[in-house]
Amino acid sequence: MRTTRRQFLISSCAAPALLASPPATGIRVEDVSIAYEDYRYRSPIKFGGNVVERVTLLNVTCVIRANNGRIAHGFGSMPLGNVWSFPALPYEETIQAMKALAARIAAITKNAKVTGHPIDINIALEPAYLEAAAEVSKELKLTIPIPKLCTLVTFSPFDAAIHDAYGKLHGVSSYHTYGREFLTKDLGSYLTPEFRGDWLDRYITPEPKERMPLYHLVGALDPITDSDVRKRIGDGLPETLPEWIRYNGLTHLKIKLNGSDLKWDVDRVVAIDRASAETQQARKVTEWVYSLDFNEKCPNVDYLLAFLKNLKEITPAGFARIQYVEQPTKRDLKSDRANVMHRVAQMVPVVIDESLVDLESLQLAREMGYSGVALKACKGQSQVLLMAAAGQKNKMFLCVQDLTCPGASLIHSAGLAAHVPGVAAIESNARQYVPAANAKWVSNFPGIFEIRDGFMRTGTLTGPGLGAVT
Repeated sequence: MRTTRRQFLISSCAAPALLASPPATGIRVEDVSIAYEDYRYRSPIKFGGNVVERVTLLNVTCVIRANNGRIAHGFGSMPLGNVWSFPALPYEETIQAMKALAARIAAITKNAKVTGHPIDINIALEPAYLEAAAEVSKELKLTIPIPKLCTLVTFSPFDAAIHDAYGKLHGVSSYHTYGREFLTKDLGSYLTPEFRGDWLDRYITPEPKERMPLYHLVGALDPITDSDVRKRIGDGLPETLPEWIRYNGLTHLKIKLNGSDLKWDVDRVVAIDRASAETQQARKVTEWVYSLDFNEKCPNVDYLLAFLKNLKEITPAGFARIQYVEQPTKRDLKSDRANVMHRVAQMVPVVIDESLVDLESLQLAREMGYSGVALKACKGQSQVLLMAAAGQKNKMFLCVQDLTCPGASLIHSAGLAAHVPGVAAIESNARQYVPAANAKWVSNFPGIFEIRDGFMRTGTLTGPGLGAVT
């Protein structure tokens, strides 16, 4: 019988006292505090049929104590991406639900007194976080309960803060703490028996890649050329696609599509490809790529196949530039078993994003023909590390995406991308939509927040913890 991560989580929650690590490496959380930051977008972003114009950041600070008495502080931050993780209810209702859940998670984390490596602590507490989400849903009388994906987003900055503190406790990057020197369990304990004898540091590099190409987002509302601009923002930043390509030296474009209008979707990519080709030719650039994100809006796999067929006929060169297609159909794979991706995956990698909430969902996606995994810091550092290992073991295409992450959350996301082998590029959407949230971080991390040649300088992220030291 297949052992799922969910089964392991349940057994871990039932006996947290059994978790233990050597005195030099085992820690517990002593204190947790939370705060919020609110920002308006400089321009709206449309995805999955929704328009977003603002963001709330959840900032978490924690204090950990090692078994030998030493203490360290950690910090984690993440946008409360309620429109993405909980789209079924109105904005105000879901943002308040996530805030209520965050307060509950803070209390659970502070009072749990679970001891171990940060990954062990996350695995032990995740069932309690999910139970808290169910309780908050009942207390707020939500007509639809808080989904698991939304719960992951809410507790991700808590998990990040603990990993950050753990690295700082030992005076090293957190990515130096994923081997036998710090972990007491191999991946067979966290994932499935086939991972017995494998340790996490086999799949995570201790040092970051020196640089990584930047993926620029072309949202469904974003102007492509000057003729698409109704009224200029006039803040000094680019506003059309050619302007952005020249400003950042872009070679990677992520295109948001509607999934409900085949002609519009095809025409959108054709127009973007035409504008890109003209701009790149003037720059004497011959190679660039696209990723296509339907945000689960394709009604079925036949729509996607028809889209790819039409696109290839109209612009063979544009079709050849597709690096991968992301989450074409709805996130609930169990209720959508007919929409298998085997035929699509023969043409381009097809990755899951919203669907990926645990090992069980990854296994189901593979059975349904998905060939890639979108890793996101907003699902928790612990889970992303384990899913990165599982994806590599199964020879899947890997990419790391953000949640329009600014500041510390972008540094966290960039660090993940730079330490996971096989990840080819990195997203940084906040520089387009909410640059004000990046402002206080730019001077300390210019290689992350200032892009001129299409590359992010991830090799600078070698500081203690997750690297977001101000």
